[in-house]
Amino acid sequence: MSTLPSRSLKGDLRDLALVAGGAIPGALLRWQLDADVVANMLGCLLLGVVLAQASQRKRLMLWAGIGFCGSLTTFCTWMLDLTRALQAGKPGESALLLLASLAGGVALVALGHTIGMLLSHRLRDTSAR
Repeated sequence: MSTLPSRSLKGDLRDLALVAGGAIPGALLRWQLDADVVANMLGCLLLGVVLAQASQRKRLMLWAGIGFCGSLTTFCTWMLDLTRALQAGKPGESALLLLASLAGGVALVALGHTIGMLLSHRLRDTSAR
C-alpha cells in the first residue's frame, strides 16, 4: 500500500496552471533584462520575500516561487555563462561568477526573507488596528 497522499487530477491541473501562470511573466521579464546575473539576483531576492509569505500559502508558492522566480532564474543560463568564460580562457572570471552568484544568491534570498517577514508583520499590525 502506498503512503503517498492521494491527489486529484483537478488539484494537479490547478497547481500546474498556477506554476505556468507565474512562469510566463517570469520568462518574459528575464528575456527583457540584458544581464543574466541581474535576473538571477532579482529572482533570489523575490524568492526570499515569497518564502516569508508562503509558509501557509501553497498557491502563492506555486505561482510566485516556483513559476515566476523559477522562470526568472535559470540554472542553465548560469552554467552557459560559466562555460563560455571557461572556453574563452577566463578561469578567474568563471570562478568569480560561480562564487559571486552562489554567495550573492544565498545572501539575497536571506535579505528577501527578512524583508518579507517585516512586510508580513507590518501588514498584520496595520490590519489589527
